Amino acid sequence: MILYPAIDLKDGQAVRLVKGEMDQSTVFNDNPAAQALEFVNAGCEWLHLVDLNGAFAGEPVNAAPVEEILKQTKVPAQLGGGIRDMATIERWLDKGLQRVILGTVAVENPDLVREAARAFPGHVAVGIDARDGKVATKGWAEETNVMVTDLAKSFEDAGVSAIIYTDINRDGAMQGPNVEATAALANAVSIPVIASGGVSSLDDLRALKACGAPLNGAISGRALYDGAIDLQEALAVMKG
Repeated sequence: MILYPAIDLKDGQAVRLVKGEMDQSTVFNDNPAAQALEFVNAGCEWLHLVDLNGAFAGEPVNAAPVEEILKQTKVPAQLGGGIRDMATIERWLDKGLQRVILGTVAVENPDLVREAARAFPGHVAVGIDARDGKVATKGWAEETNVMVTDLAKSFEDAGVSAIIYTDINRDGAMQGPNVEATAALANAVSIPVIASGGVSSLDDLRALKACGAPLNGAISGRALYDGAIDLQEALAVMKG
């Protein structure tokens, strides 16, 4: 399993939110590229980047720090937040991003996801963010009646490289991930699933590894910044 350290970008800084609330942000580093290098130097093999302002604005807002991270680091990175058209997808992949994450648009314009996955095989992931099993969009501000598993299954034949599944109620709350829901989703679809939201200890990572489903990996943010998880130890757990 892959561990994806998360760098959430708001107003050019690396922050963490609690349950997706923009007014509950903690700044962990005002130099996101330096933060990324710290993770890479500790041995991480991927980076997970989120443009929080972009998720609300519907277009990239924190492009400069993302570009700086891509310039300074040599590991693959995935990015979500405000990517809602082919031109933006193409621009990011041209700049060296390995994988774009399509969230809101996966609900509102699923054809775009299919088109992008066909045009850029292996480089398009779907971000499914949920409260109580139902998908939320637009930076988690809007709730839909779409069920997580239904949305995931609708992309089974689309060539999507991964699904990033976030339980919003666990995100940044340091209460552990929703192992049961994540495992159920991973067992329901053939697309690789990445767990996100609430990973706050090495035991959480062990629980995800032992959940009985073939997870691709897990994303962790606040726990790495707070020191609740030591990145090198976590990487060893994921490889073990």
